[in-house]
Amino acid sequence: MVDKKMPSLETLAVRAGQVRTPEGEHSEAMFLTSSFVFENAEEAESRFVGGAPGNIYSRFTNPTVRTFETRLAALEGAEACVGTASGMSAILVMCMALLKQGDHVVIASGLFGSTTQLFNNYIAKFGVHITTVPTTDTDAWNNAVNAKTRLMFLETPTNPLTEVADLSALAQIARDKGCYLVVDNCFCTPALQRPIELGAHMVIHSATKYIDGQGRCVGGAIVGDEETITKQIVAFMRNGGPTMSAFNAWVFLKGLETLPLRMQAHSRSAMELAEWLENHPTVERVYYPGLMTHPQHDLARAQQQAFGGIVSFDVKGGREQAWKVINGAEWLSITANLGDAKTTITHPATTTHGRLKPEQRTAAGISDALIRVAVGLESIDDIKTDLAHGLDALL
Repeated sequence: MVDKKMPSLETLAVRAGQVRTPEGEHSEAMFLTSSFVFENAEEAESRFVGGAPGNIYSRFTNPTVRTFETRLAALEGAEACVGTASGMSAILVMCMALLKQGDHVVIASGLFGSTTQLFNNYIAKFGVHITTVPTTDTDAWNNAVNAKTRLMFLETPTNPLTEVADLSALAQIARDKGCYLVVDNCFCTPALQRPIELGAHMVIHSATKYIDGQGRCVGGAIVGDEETITKQIVAFMRNGGPTMSAFNAWVFLKGLETLPLRMQAHSRSAMELAEWLENHPTVERVYYPGLMTHPQHDLARAQQQAFGGIVSFDVKGGREQAWKVINGAEWLSITANLGDAKTTITHPATTTHGRLKPEQRTAAGISDALIRVAVGLESIDDIKTDLAHGLDALL
């Protein structure tokens, strides 16, 4: 007798969640419809009041979106998932569903600029108290959590400095203090890191990035346990409406099919680029978890399958020198998006983190000399050659 075992990540990425229609399609069907028809009034009533499963309205029930949700949950090793209109809307949905006036939230200093703005400028307006701590300081997290803390929120690795937090240690704090640990897993995806296996309660994704993989669509997701996702978060989604479109969900499904292969390829090229940058005379410092010089290298090796596709570095000088490097590239894409097959390059201090106050950027370690490269799938030799056009101009 052959022992049954769970399918591998690669198989789940291709197969999980698909339910074929009577047409017998091999690729997942795309249900571009706003509503669904009922057999009779009795069935309509039963579905609307929750007595029977089935599709109602694409704002909160759509078969294509459901297939994406099921597949991503399987990849993360989670019970449930809900797709959203964007990565930022995923964070907003989670907050609106779980937080109330008087609650306390602890966030990491190394968050994406828009995420920091969302918590401090908007969630705080509703009487939720926000405390910011250094991403990698486990003691600071422990000291910041109090009796009113509802959730701890972080990214690891961070954007753009690739700081790595100890997820197992933070999960223990969350369990001891009775709050949620929520991890933005955008940079690694479940192909490289599965925070729920390390004790996190929920995972946030910007599907716009590596899940899509080709810069085509905008979307997000929240992954977690059945109780929290279906009874609290889906309830808000049904009424709030930041919905993932069926078309985008279908594109993300195609992205998931190649996700494990792509993440390993991104990681290999990023490692080579990081090592090359460390030896360039115009580079002051390189931020990449795969480097032995990275302060959390050993931790990254322990909780990640590989080190990801994001490489950031400080050039010698300031904004003028950083811009000269960026402008010197002939074909690298100057855009703040990441996770694309095409390599992208950006200046975080004036783009992704440009709307933060100067003191917030300083606290997050975002200097004017910092450049972020999201390494794509082109030849790594070509990427280095193009980047050298700008770097060599500083010599």
